[in-house]
Amino acid sequence: MKKAFLAFLMLSLLLLGACGNSETAGHPDDSGTETEAITQANAASDQASTSETVIYQSETGPVEVPANPQRIIALTNGPNVLALGGKIVGIDQWTYTNPLFQEKLQGVEVVSEDSLEKIIELNPDLIIGSPLMNNLDKLQEIAPTVLYTWGKLDYLSQQIEIGKLLNKEKEAREWVEDFKKRAEAAGKAIKEKIGEDATVTVMENDAKQLYVFGNNWARGTELLYQAMGLKMPEKVKEKALGPGYHPLSIEVLPEFAGDYIVFSKNPDGDSSFMETDTWKNIPAVKNKRVLELNTLAITYSDPITLEYLLDHFEQFFLGQ
Repeated sequence: MKKAFLAFLMLSLLLLGACGNSETAGHPDDSGTETEAITQANAASDQASTSETVIYQSETGPVEVPANPQRIIALTNGPNVLALGGKIVGIDQWTYTNPLFQEKLQGVEVVSEDSLEKIIELNPDLIIGSPLMNNLDKLQEIAPTVLYTWGKLDYLSQQIEIGKLLNKEKEAREWVEDFKKRAEAAGKAIKEKIGEDATVTVMENDAKQLYVFGNNWARGTELLYQAMGLKMPEKVKEKALGPGYHPLSIEVLPEFAGDYIVFSKNPDGDSSFMETDTWKNIPAVKNKRVLELNTLAITYSDPITLEYLLDHFEQFFLGQ
């Protein structure tokens, strides 16, 4: 009944928009129309429904959510949802363009917290976002909205939390326990091969400068330093461990370069430094101990990305 009413509502809104086109041309985001649409969508969501709901204890308080959501808009945490087979109908632009997720996101709409009309049309039964986003009050009127602050939970706890939200906590916990064991075993094997004291630097380029990363800034840092227990150079630990990352120039990069380098290579960044003698004379570069990975594919710490990175790290360090 609820779905039928919402479908009728959407059709009515589209017809009203078409009839008023000559009067509202150039003003597709008219605030009065938008507010009315949200109000009507909210009224529809209050109609009697056979869908079971549960109370999810979010960081901002209890939220009544579907027990088994079928139309999720993931403005954040999309990869975590995908890893658990969540049914996404709307996703953020950054996740959509990630090469690891493109096949899984066929037919999914790209949305943001500002594209309210499109979100209404998608008829979500759950929205996932961040406390820092715009229009939170309007999003909460459209559908139950759960917010997560980036970095408040560690990367494994975040996956378990998404599991709780999607009624898939068991699956999430099973993956976490299995992954921890496999990552620890891989780390042990790597240290046996390269030495307990061998160091690894994770770096990235953008259009202007370079960065090195601490142990919790995606790009494989959680896996290398936390799960595998590999070491970072003292200079990286001094500058990047606290804030998460540290900007630097090519001139000082040798001071931060470990015995091995994982280079998050930004396709839109400036890679001309790789032609300099400074880069070429770094021992890790001379010894062919640099692993290049596409930045676009490794900026999350969800299960899909972590499995991808674990495979590449085992090949790089162990030749598997």
